[in-house]
Amino acid sequence: MQVAICSDIHGNRHGFEAVIAAAHEAGVDEMWCLGDLVGYGAEPDACVALADEHCSIVLAGNHDLAVTGALSLEDFSRGAALAARWTRETIKPETMEWLSELSPEGTGQGIGLFHASPRDPVWEYVLSNLTAEMCFDSTDFRVSFIGHSHVALSFTRVEGEPAAGTTRREGTELDLSESEWLINPGSAGQPRDGDPRAAWLLLDTDAKTAVFHRTEYDIAGAQAAIRAARLPDSLAERLQYGQ
Repeated sequence: MQVAICSDIHGNRHGFEAVIAAAHEAGVDEMWCLGDLVGYGAEPDACVALADEHCSIVLAGNHDLAVTGALSLEDFSRGAALAARWTRETIKPETMEWLSELSPEGTGQGIGLFHASPRDPVWEYVLSNLTAEMCFDSTDFRVSFIGHSHVALSFTRVEGEPAAGTTRREGTELDLSESEWLINPGSAGQPRDGDPRAAWLLLDTDAKTAVFHRTEYDIAGAQAAIRAARLPDSLAERLQYGQ
């Protein structure tokens, strides 16, 4: 089965639509989203509607949980809290209800799915070999996908060796047939790895491969929507730099 995996949409309809179109062009059978449909960006209702239509698995991210009230806004930076509060006040009741039913962890085809990490599905950033090592120790899944950091990367652990990982660029293919894996497809709506293009990943569950993808999208349109909503301008500015 061919599965498109994406994460951290953050109210960026333009980025999400571009990823969905690219995934369908690639002939995927399913799409999975690892959370944070809302927060930061200006079109949360549209992003939730797109996920409802196109994704067979959707997780809750920390920003989704903040918007529904499951997490306190005191745990967020000023800009993130402002955006979450705006989202709370703006989204439709049916969007809020839909988000409230999501969980930050799940499974698909025997693969672990977590918004942040297997140890802490809501908050933990997996950006170091040490953190990855502890995550491998905390889960029975040989292969897991994570989001949250907005950085396309992967960690692997060969039996008898410590975990090792690196960031990943477009076109990198992983052989998942052996060893343990912890993989982040990157962010579709707010990349933070220096590449402003929307990030996603193509998983082949039969061949046991994963390929990192980047897709061009209308960044100016996403920025204009943020500014029209009078959200912090920094949230618009950062999109063009992938930071």
